[in-house]
Amino acid sequence: MAMMPKRVKFRKAQRGRIRGHATRGTRVSFGEYGLQVLEAGWITARQIEAGRVAATHFLHREGRVYMRIFPDHPVSAKPLETRMGKGKGEPEEWVARVRAGKVLYEIGGVDESIAKLALSRVANKMPLPCRFIRRHHG
Repeated sequence: MAMMPKRVKFRKAQRGRIRGHATRGTRVSFGEYGLQVLEAGWITARQIEAGRVAATHFLHREGRVYMRIFPDHPVSAKPLETRMGKGKGEPEEWVARVRAGKVLYEIGGVDESIAKLALSRVANKMPLPCRFIRRHHG
């Protein structure tokens, strides 16, 4: 079952455009290591779930995986071979809109080498380029 909001104010939304860099959620807050996205874009609910499964499967229930994004934006699509007009299509999938610099996943309770391998597997599932970051104690 893919992630989606329990309820929304409006069923269909406009596409919009993502501009600028993320101002919040750019630092590792919950775990020790994180995966930071380098470009802005959409990440679907299926991709988010695939990343979570890849990380938890690799860690064998060691440590903890934190997801810092949630798909809250509906993307609609019209059926194939439908003529123009007749209104907007039905919501097909849910996406998370991310800006450059946003931390997607965090891992805590494991060594850095294991976390790096786990997050590299997660990065392979993502449609955007990502990088591995560490928590800055300060």
